[in-house]
Amino acid sequence: MRAFVAAVRPDLLEAATDLIGEDPFPRVDESTRFAQPAILCASLAGWTRLRDDVDPVALAGHSLGEFSALAAAGALSDHDALRLVVIRGDHMAASGEAAGGGTMLALLGASPAQSEALAARHGVSIANDNAPGQVVLSGSPGALDAARKDATTAGLRALPLGVAGAFHSPQMQGAVEPFRHALADVDFEPPQIPVISCASAKPFVDPAAELAEALILPVRWRDTMTTLDRLGVQAYIDVGPGRVLAKLSPRCVRGASAATADSLLEDVVASV
Repeated sequence: MRAFVAAVRPDLLEAATDLIGEDPFPRVDESTRFAQPAILCASLAGWTRLRDDVDPVALAGHSLGEFSALAAAGALSDHDALRLVVIRGDHMAASGEAAGGGTMLALLGASPAQSEALAARHGVSIANDNAPGQVVLSGSPGALDAARKDATTAGLRALPLGVAGAFHSPQMQGAVEPFRHALADVDFEPPQIPVISCASAKPFVDPAAELAEALILPVRWRDTMTTLDRLGVQAYIDVGPGRVLAKLSPRCVRGASAATADSLLEDVVASV
């Protein structure tokens, strides 16, 4: 990611380093403090390369991705988005540490009822409803390990995720108010393109309030994709690093066409 950002948006790499006090990219695996600004920079760099060649019906982002989506829609500047994400990462990391630490567990093949029952039995939260048969639980490592064993016994696949935090769970409660104060210092403009909140699966109305509350609300990605489909979206482009959301698109919306920004740009170069 770093080489890509340095080539396309060196201003963001410099700003991230200044805000954090060091280059975040070498430490993305250590803490959400570093991972969030690094991923945002990469997502905005991806959008920068693509924005002149697309005319979106709507935009959406998966949790952190909402900041790049709102920036792409003109609701806030790229540098305000980066500043907010640095603050967000700091408060989320501190809140998780104060709550005793946590992580996340992906359930594959589970029905909504099975996921809810597992979460209730083990005192963890449903953090992400990503697609049919893909739900992510969030909570303490011990509770999630018990949930993993329970899920395996029930014939489900349960994969621990390599994240250093119980995101979208009550462990993030301590981040909500301080992040709300940071959001209040930013002047949000009406988005030039509709942006769908992944917490409500509806267009953002009050981003400052909604982004703060989203820290402890589940990511309703499956419902968000349904909303985009109803708005008339026929093709989905994932501008962030990797291709996770591109792969989820046809699972959420039958027959959906999805691609990454990299693959589209490669096609353009090949056609030239």
